[in-house]
Amino acid sequence: MTDALKRLSDEGVAIWLDDLSRKRITSGNLAELIDQSHVVGVTTNPSIFQKAISSGDGYEQQLADLAVRGVTVEEAIRMITTADVRDAADILRPVFDATDGQDGRVSIEVDPRLAHNTRATVAEAKQLAWLVDRPNTLIKIPATQAGLPAIAEVIGKGISVNVTLIFSLERYRAVMDAYLTGLEKAKAAGLDLSLIHSVASFFVSRVDTEIDKRLDALGTAEAKELRGKAALANARLAYQAYEEVFSSDRWAALEKSGANKQRALWASTGVKDPAYKDTLYVDDLVAPNTVNTMPEATLEATADHGQITGDTVRGTYEQAKAELDALAKVGISYDDVVQLLEDEGVEKFEASWNDLLKSTEAELKRLAPEA
Repeated sequence: MTDALKRLSDEGVAIWLDDLSRKRITSGNLAELIDQSHVVGVTTNPSIFQKAISSGDGYEQQLADLAVRGVTVEEAIRMITTADVRDAADILRPVFDATDGQDGRVSIEVDPRLAHNTRATVAEAKQLAWLVDRPNTLIKIPATQAGLPAIAEVIGKGISVNVTLIFSLERYRAVMDAYLTGLEKAKAAGLDLSLIHSVASFFVSRVDTEIDKRLDALGTAEAKELRGKAALANARLAYQAYEEVFSSDRWAALEKSGANKQRALWASTGVKDPAYKDTLYVDDLVAPNTVNTMPEATLEATADHGQITGDTVRGTYEQAKAELDALAKVGISYDDVVQLLEDEGVEKFEASWNDLLKSTEAELKRLAPEA
């Protein structure tokens, strides 16, 4: 085992685990990862909860109690998921305290079926923050068009947010703008800006998966040369945008009032193509004040053979732009790809949520007392 995770952490990359289950909490595994693997945060999403709850491991008693009470399936899911997030937040609380609230965070997502409804997203975010009732929670809101004003409003109410499903550079800039707007609202309301935190989850591997598929369909030598370059180029240019926004006069005024920068978070960092090294989206996205949320397999691969060689983002912007420009030259539309990925991302989370509803409903029926 190398000490790559420590080196990554020393470079200013916060290591978050992209997974949560009750078994991970109760077995002591989460505490062990915090203690031994430099893990300082946890992210969840509907797919993660669907997998965890469908396994049944550790959820039987609570499901039985909920069945006896005759609660709705939606209420049951919220009781179960917020219990897990609350317990994980308590385990991570010492990290939260030690880092002044920057890390030690656990994320929970608004119902993905609300992704295109601003008012419902805001209402759900407020409800989740109240239900979990832990200062180290982040409420996940998707970066859809309807999500942007919701982000500004929720931040304006002093609720910390993890903005998710960001694929495009243009949308990422809109997300940062929404964050600053939210901070300005919070400041006008007299809230303490130092207590508000946010990350912007910029998705990585899915970009290569979609663009590589299109490059393979072209089949030219020129197209083949571009495989596996788009996701890193996109993320690196996102960090360039982050540097610009958080060195602006608008930001400086908020920083004087105690505001925290919204960190870029690299999401979807598990490598999908076996032709690429399994630590690609960790080794090659090292930059200060970022977060990398990893599935456990990626965390273990990085610990075992990650190559952390310092900052691998700054200084690459010209090359990254050239790589995205090269895609346009072979006929691949960046705008088309990122819009497709956003649409698919919302659909996949909605499908996972619907699967979770069905499997939980079946369990509640099975465990319901005889009439």
